[in-house]
Amino acid sequence: MKMMNTRWARFWQNNLQTFKDIVKNTSIFTTLILSVFLYSFFYPIAYQAEHAESLPIIVVDEEQSMLTNTIISAVEHSPNVEIRAVTGNFAEAEQMIRTQQADGILLLPSNLSNSIRRGETGGIGLYLSAANFLKTQKIGLGLAASMESALAEQAEKFQNISDFSPALSIHKIPLFNPLSGYGSYIFPAVAPLIIHQTIFLGLCMLIATYRQNSQWRPSYAQFWAIFFSILTIGTLGCLYLFGFTFWLNDYPRGGNFWGMLIAVPIFLSCIIAMTMFLATFLDMPERAGHIIVFTSIPLFLLSGTAWPHAAMPEWMQAFANFLPSTQGIQMFIQLNQMGVPTSLVVPKMIYLTAFAAICLCLAIWRLKYAKLPKA
Repeated sequence: MKMMNTRWARFWQNNLQTFKDIVKNTSIFTTLILSVFLYSFFYPIAYQAEHAESLPIIVVDEEQSMLTNTIISAVEHSPNVEIRAVTGNFAEAEQMIRTQQADGILLLPSNLSNSIRRGETGGIGLYLSAANFLKTQKIGLGLAASMESALAEQAEKFQNISDFSPALSIHKIPLFNPLSGYGSYIFPAVAPLIIHQTIFLGLCMLIATYRQNSQWRPSYAQFWAIFFSILTIGTLGCLYLFGFTFWLNDYPRGGNFWGMLIAVPIFLSCIIAMTMFLATFLDMPERAGHIIVFTSIPLFLLSGTAWPHAAMPEWMQAFANFLPSTQGIQMFIQLNQMGVPTSLVVPKMIYLTAFAAICLCLAIWRLKYAKLPKA
């Protein structure tokens, strides 16, 4: 019993010392703790305007009738688009698109009213610049919604002499991103990667700093003290991002709260174990920054968020699924935004646990027994 108490005392002593070392080193403290707060405020700022609004378009009104005036008036009331000019010359409108004065052309042809009277299909033309797909989507949705009611009202006048009726409306209702906003889509996927990269950078610098003393060989108490110190910091960072930051920016959240609580320590343990192992290969604290520079974007792209895995080559899919960052990002999106049952992400949890166990064994062997190059 006395020996056990002594071990616990050494563990807590080393745990406290680890926190002191983190606070004492400005670079490590900034990376592990302050950077999460900075990211939580500055990263979402870029996506505060989640929706593209008042996108400029040109209306080519060849008919100049009561119907086309009704359509133009309806389009003017759409918040998605802004009519820059109304012209009867399509070539003029096309030139304005080329000079980037507008993002789309709405063509109201000369025979539009007759087409509706006769029940003919086709007529209205919509030409969009594909330089920005988000703008293209918003212009399309804005014009479709505006013209639908105008055309339906006009068609009712001829319902006794024509079989024409507007196509059945399709209303899209997003399940997991109700606002269809870009920030609501991108930040929940980036948040786990922020934790991943800050832990990797900060912990690598901490271990490399210790290893600058060539005699440093951590005891088991010190090894686990470092592990649980970083686990505590990472857990608080995750709860802060998944809770306060998501709430502050009104991102989808809290889908499966208890599942998230279980997943956080598993994901963090995997990242910490992997980092402790990889840190033994670094010859200086600054080397961790070199790794971060060329891994952050590939890790995000391989997560399947920016580009679906199904569209990747099979070897790349296998490599992406091997990465803990990919498993973690997908797992937290499923739990936080989609609210899936915990049972559906158990395979990811098992994989991360196994990955963590292997890396922990390798890290202990490398730090305690292997001959390492001097940091």
